[in-house]
Amino acid sequence: MGAMNFLIRLVINAVAIWVAKEFVDGITVTSSGRGDGWDIVVLLGIAAVLTIVNAFIRPMVKLLSLPLLILTLGLFTLVINALMLMLTGWLSSQTGYGLEIVGFAAAFWGAIIISIVNFLLGAFVPEKR
Repeated sequence: MGAMNFLIRLVINAVAIWVAKEFVDGITVTSSGRGDGWDIVVLLGIAAVLTIVNAFIRPMVKLLSLPLLILTLGLFTLVINALMLMLTGWLSSQTGYGLEIVGFAAAFWGAIIISIVNFLLGAFVPEKR
C-alpha cells in the first residue's frame, strides 16, 4: 500500500468517525475548541489510531476468536469491531483529546456506521495489484 493510498484511507476513516459521531449518541470527539481546523486534526489523529489498531491488533483478536466467529457465522465480527472502536477511544483519550465512547451500545452502532461508510467510500479507492 502506497503512501497516497494510506492517506486516502486515513481521510476515509476520519470521515467515517465524524459520521458516527453525528449519528450515535454516546460518541463524542473531544477537541480544544480552537476551531474547525483543529477538530479536523483531532479527527485525523483518531483515524490514525483506528487504522493502527485495525492493522495490528484486530487480526490477532480475530484469530483468537476464530471459534466464536465460526459458531456465529461471522456475526461476532461486529463485536470485535465495537471492541476495536472502544480501544481506539481509550488510546486516543489518553492525550486529552480524542474519541469518547459511552457504553458498548454506542461502540457497537458506531462500529457499524464506520464499517458502512468505509465500505461506501472505499469503493472509490482503486486497489493496487
